[in-house]
Amino acid sequence: MATTSAAREQKTINDFPLPTRQAIVNSSYPEWYKKYRGITGKARVIPLTAGFLEYLKADGIILPPDTPVVPISDRDSGVFSITNTDDSDDDDDDEGENPAQNFPEVHSAVIAAIAELGGSVYPKLNWSAPKDAAFMLGNTLKCSSPSDVYLLLKSSNFITHDLEHAFDETVDVPDENGKLLQLSDVEYALVLRKWVDVITSVEFRCFVKQRKVVAITQRDLNHYDFLENGKEEFLALIQEFFARHLEKTFPDADFVFDVYIPKTLLTESRVWLVDINPYSPKTDTLTFAWQEILNIDPSIPGFKPDFRIIKKNDPEAYGFAQPYSAHKLPKDVVDAAAGGPETMLQFKNDWKNIVEGLGGTGIDDSDSGSDDEEGDKGEGEEKEGGTAEKKN
Repeated sequence: MATTSAAREQKTINDFPLPTRQAIVNSSYPEWYKKYRGITGKARVIPLTAGFLEYLKADGIILPPDTPVVPISDRDSGVFSITNTDDSDDDDDDEGENPAQNFPEVHSAVIAAIAELGGSVYPKLNWSAPKDAAFMLGNTLKCSSPSDVYLLLKSSNFITHDLEHAFDETVDVPDENGKLLQLSDVEYALVLRKWVDVITSVEFRCFVKQRKVVAITQRDLNHYDFLENGKEEFLALIQEFFARHLEKTFPDADFVFDVYIPKTLLTESRVWLVDINPYSPKTDTLTFAWQEILNIDPSIPGFKPDFRIIKKNDPEAYGFAQPYSAHKLPKDVVDAAAGGPETMLQFKNDWKNIVEGLGGTGIDDSDSGSDDEEGDKGEGEEKEGGTAEKKN
């Protein structure tokens, strides 16, 4: 365990220093990727237009075709009309139903990026991945088409938070010109990362305070015997990586970063930067509590980071938790939303009839019961014994 300062009063979560808005921006993927792209995985960063942002915020889920948008002016040359002979009666109706007409540049860039990255990608916005919506694709974030990407983004509360609440619980610090950062100043981008097989047991979250790594934790909350024996080696690799790449180059003294250390033999290990997160209560501390980290004093002589792994008898080792279950929606609701207003109205009427029918049955409909959806790890599909997932 890390040593805390006994000479001063213990801090509580109420003493947490709120991050500045600039610190939130600094931890945005498009911002840090410019500097650290050589030590992270392959990705494409696609700037988002106003039309695409409006599409994400709009109610309902309408997915465009997985083909580039043909400008309306090019559909009819004046000599030859482009029509679908099989569905000619529906052409007028379908023409206005392609939302990608409002963001053709983004749509084309998504199609190109998926092809360039091998056919499968892992999507996220500036800060968040749509982990809470993974159930929409069968508990995976693996996207093989633009419609997969859009479905996850539009179904995710995490994405909505990025768009509407990124600066909540921050300190307003004006720049040298007296200007305060606003959400309207954020340059939003869609990040598509190449989908690869990942061994989740060697993913770690690292907490930096006063430009020193003060705490490290497993991200996969399951027990793995080999981590106990390799703990010191992993610690040395992380500290060396931090000193070489992040200690003096990241603009903030306090932040959180995630790393992935794949290996067959320790001499072949390489540390990859997965993400950077703000030093904020919103960032999940996993095996720690923020109050513990607040009371760590990295300035004491002989300081060593607190490195926590899941031991065999720890409650986390049994995987009782189901992440993001509070954000899940029944598939019937999603399908109804995707079908448009008429389908949603029909769903409403059907549900009303079902509920009213319970009145004479003696069935209590006040509690729908527990969520039996299978929980996802947030970033991919589990493989062979829970030690590997497909994700980025």
